[in-house]
Amino acid sequence: MAGIFSGALIGFAATRATFPFLSVTLAMGAAAILNAASNGLNQIFDLASDRINKPHRPLASGQIARGQAWAFTLIAYAAALLLAASVNGQTLALYVVAAVATIAYSAPPLRLKQRLWAANPTIALARGELLKVAGWATVATVFRSIEPWYIGFIYFVFLLGATTTKDFADLEGDRASGCRTLPVRYGVRTSVRLISPFFILPWLILAAGVPLKILSGSAPAILVLSLILVVWGYWVIRLLNRDPHALVSKGENHPGWQQMYWMMMAGHLGLAGAYLIRLSH
Repeated sequence: MAGIFSGALIGFAATRATFPFLSVTLAMGAAAILNAASNGLNQIFDLASDRINKPHRPLASGQIARGQAWAFTLIAYAAALLLAASVNGQTLALYVVAAVATIAYSAPPLRLKQRLWAANPTIALARGELLKVAGWATVATVFRSIEPWYIGFIYFVFLLGATTTKDFADLEGDRASGCRTLPVRYGVRTSVRLISPFFILPWLILAAGVPLKILSGSAPAILVLSLILVVWGYWVIRLLNRDPHALVSKGENHPGWQQMYWMMMAGHLGLAGAYLIRLSH
């Protein structure tokens, strides 16, 4: 929801279009429901590994039946797409692509989650690239400028590596269920080194958008935001590398996973603020 809302604010400030409160609200609701549908589908097909990694979850613990999980998931997918369709055609198209990506990630026959180099790009596409573009699409067309796609690419690059932070806590179950994540394939220490650059690189791409004249927000604000996120990313890298094997735990997720979400939230709302500053001038 924060990604859609901030994307809409950015599109509004960049294009000087009217801000459609109802359309943005509907798109935010659609994003939240699509996220719920995606998580539901993932838990249905991850049942074996969740019984090891996260046995307290509703399906793994037996609090709900598999049929109930399917009913919830299918209704959620349908509701999300109906809400997206009520916004406009380009928003619906983006949500359809995102929905297909979440299905390909979790469900057979593709089940990209089990494919080493396909899992992270699939998540990064749905939750990074398309999320920001879909927010902009609620306000204005996304096919006349590279700007919304460039902004989405920043978050795509971030999630391309940062998504792996969730895999450390799931190592035992993923290995048992044949899911070839980076930690399963390369071990914890090497995986941390592989993903570390992705906590800094996207924010350098963000800063580069200013001299490249792609980003039309306030240049000083964008550069300050980039600096803050680079320093934050460096701190997270230190946290991850301090004791990589501590990343493997029986908890829901490591603090590195939580930091990833906080960084994304700061990036979403901070960039929207940088665009609104430019608009006010």
